[in-house]
Amino acid sequence: MAHRRRPAIRKTPRFPRTGKSPRGRGARGWEKVLLGLGLLGLLVSTGVFVYYYVRFSRIIDARLSGEVFDNASLIFSAPVEIRAGQAITSENVEARLRRALYTEGKGESEFGFYQREGNQLEVHPGPASFLRAEGIGGGPISLGFRDGRVTSITTAGEATPLDQCWLEPEVITTLFDRSRTKRRLVRYQDLSPVLVNAILATEDHRFFSHHGVNFFRIIAATIKGVRDDERIRGTSTLTMQLARNFFLTRERTLERKAAEIFLALLLEQRLSKEQIFELYANQIYLGQRGSFAIHGVGEAASVYFNKDVGSLMLPEAALLAGIIRGPSFYSPDRHPARALEVRNVVLRRMREVGFITPTEADSASAAPLGVTQQNVEANQAPFFVDMVKDRLLEQFSERDLISQSYRVYTALDLDLQLAASEAVRTGIAEVDEQLSKRKSRKDSPPEPNQPQVALVVLDPHTGAIRALVGGRDYGASQLNHVLAKRQPGSSFKPFVYATALSSAVDGWQPLITPTTILLDEPTTFQYGDEPYEPENYKQEYHGPVTLREALAHSLNVATVRLAEMVGFDRVRRLAVAAGINHDLLPTPAIALGAYVATPLEIAGAYTIFANQGRYVVPNFIQKVADTSGKTLWRTRRETREVLDPRVSYIMVSLLQSVINSGTGAGVRSRGFTLPSAGKTGTSHDGWFVGFTPSLLAAVWVGYDDDRELHLSGAYSALPVWTAFMKRAAEIPAYRNEEPFAAPTGVVTATIDTRTNLLASAESPYTRNEVFIEGTVPAAEGPRPGGVFGILGRMFQPGGVPTVPAAVTSPPLPLPEGAPPPGQGMNGQVPPEPPEAQPAKKKGGVIRKFLSIFKGGQSEEEKKPSPPKDTKQQ
Repeated sequence: MAHRRRPAIRKTPRFPRTGKSPRGRGARGWEKVLLGLGLLGLLVSTGVFVYYYVRFSRIIDARLSGEVFDNASLIFSAPVEIRAGQAITSENVEARLRRALYTEGKGESEFGFYQREGNQLEVHPGPASFLRAEGIGGGPISLGFRDGRVTSITTAGEATPLDQCWLEPEVITTLFDRSRTKRRLVRYQDLSPVLVNAILATEDHRFFSHHGVNFFRIIAATIKGVRDDERIRGTSTLTMQLARNFFLTRERTLERKAAEIFLALLLEQRLSKEQIFELYANQIYLGQRGSFAIHGVGEAASVYFNKDVGSLMLPEAALLAGIIRGPSFYSPDRHPARALEVRNVVLRRMREVGFITPTEADSASAAPLGVTQQNVEANQAPFFVDMVKDRLLEQFSERDLISQSYRVYTALDLDLQLAASEAVRTGIAEVDEQLSKRKSRKDSPPEPNQPQVALVVLDPHTGAIRALVGGRDYGASQLNHVLAKRQPGSSFKPFVYATALSSAVDGWQPLITPTTILLDEPTTFQYGDEPYEPENYKQEYHGPVTLREALAHSLNVATVRLAEMVGFDRVRRLAVAAGINHDLLPTPAIALGAYVATPLEIAGAYTIFANQGRYVVPNFIQKVADTSGKTLWRTRRETREVLDPRVSYIMVSLLQSVINSGTGAGVRSRGFTLPSAGKTGTSHDGWFVGFTPSLLAAVWVGYDDDRELHLSGAYSALPVWTAFMKRAAEIPAYRNEEPFAAPTGVVTATIDTRTNLLASAESPYTRNEVFIEGTVPAAEGPRPGGVFGILGRMFQPGGVPTVPAAVTSPPLPLPEGAPPPGQGMNGQVPPEPPEAQPAKKKGGVIRKFLSIFKGGQSEEEKKPSPPKDTKQQ
């Protein structure tokens, strides 16, 4: 039987017993890969998250550690006096107290609080009160009001009646950094609810319900942007805006947006909603005033409405909220129509989200814009603040001044500052009008720029600077013209006359009194080898004139003749002792103010007339305190006696004649009637310096490039001075001025106007004159040659003897602190000036004859023409 072969059997390869097929094994490999990639992605994401979390946390910690903002020092005004019977309302006093950082009702302000019940207002100074620290009636007081007046002032509780009280110094402004940013920090609880709601309605009305990022808002804005093919807008919450402004640049990239979101989420974890809103409210940019950038709602409320941030009304709050979106575009100063429109948009939005009722929205929309006039000078006194900062930098570092919140108490009177700024505004407009009329003349050259102005106001008894305006527009130019050196012209002449009158107390000859005769005619004076030929204004000459007439009508030749009589070096010593710089030279030109001085120096020098002979160095900072109230630095008042009080009073009398009947008569014709004395001045510029018993003010008007103003001081500076004084007289503290008081040793005598000797009972022509006791001229007797009146003035040059022959009284004692004759104030004997040659006189009998018939009043003096060896600017 044949054997059959079995077919070969194929063996299937065996797999490990895993229960998986080859296909399952492959899928399992991919899962591992994916899992690995997932784990790797998670690790990377976690690492990135941790990296950015740490990075941004450090950024937040660094930015928010310590002081978040530069806490700039606060500049305060002087305290304000309130008198019983004064016309002022309770609302006005409350506004002043809020600007002094008081709170209504017992609050957290360390400065103090006030509370009102009916017609009574109680004021309670706090532990940081300046009044309490300085011992100026720092206890609680109660003020009664009725019909817009203070009816009573009593101590709170005890009800002890008082005639007057003081209100706390107000905040003028804050110091600024190099970027000229101003910011006034506020707390969340200080903000008015309407302001918070206005900002929320405009920027992020769900702020208190989201966690820093409103994803629904982002998605909706993205869909709208894609649909309308526009840039995505309106996605940032208030927290995201804060993150962007605090930590990031303003570039528009996805990376920055992601960082913005991340930071916003972190901020919400680190800070409360109130803290975030507070940071936002202090950070936002809200426009420009003058040369300063305004940041934060605290500064904006002060700048735009002259209010503290807690007292803003609904329309005001809505305007600030609207400005946030476009501070330049919606500027209420430059674009009031746009500002009004955006304010009403905010009000409608507040109504839509339920923050206000339709009635409230309609009422607020009908209200005017309410922005205060842009009078930066009146509200913030920027030229004055610049001076304060420069002075403080001599004592403190700039970093401390803008970060330590020092309290700088100044001498500035805000009521007088307002009067000064308004006077400059109206006065310089009058100057512009006069100059525009000149431009229309063919012979008048074109003027490429406007004239500038400076006004400084002092308390003549303390030297405190009460008001200061350094230019016509601080925003256009920050040059403080109060500190600019210019020729004072004839406003310097009083120092010549004061030097001459001091002969009565210093004992040198000739003895000079107000009746001393000076010859006013064309004259060439020789000083060394140099001739000097001063001219009167319009070349009008008056022949023999008394000392009083020569100063009242600002006669140049007579003044130089007087300076020659007493010695140019004596004039210089007196001026330097009165605070004018040492650049003066003892030459004939000194008599006419040909050497430069600043308006502040001239104002300070005039204190020797207004302050009974004592010079007081101008000052403007009372003290600097830290946040605990500790005094860090205080200004020391400097004063010295320069003139005998009797000489000072006679000078006041002579300067009163300037205003009553001389070149300064425009003061009276413009309606200012209070007791006052002063002097005009004309060089290239116009000057007027004058004073009442309680205020002294100096005004300068001129061009920065030292061109001729072509207006005398009587027509340029005097109108500004008068406008200021008239406004100052409306302020209660300066309203009731008493006449200037004569010191002991001054007598009044009746003088015969024909002879300038003591009048007899039969004299038909008389006037009263003041003298230092013992220097009154002798009684009238026969005139030499028996010539009187007109003929006497013709044929007897000088009219009467320069020194009354009957004066035989011994020299009076020197005033305390005055230098001996021939010695300077520093104890050094100055070199003698070259001996002056006898004057060469022009003209003769005909000119003298004609001069007799000229009127007694001349116009303003002509500018001095100094000799070649004098300094000019």
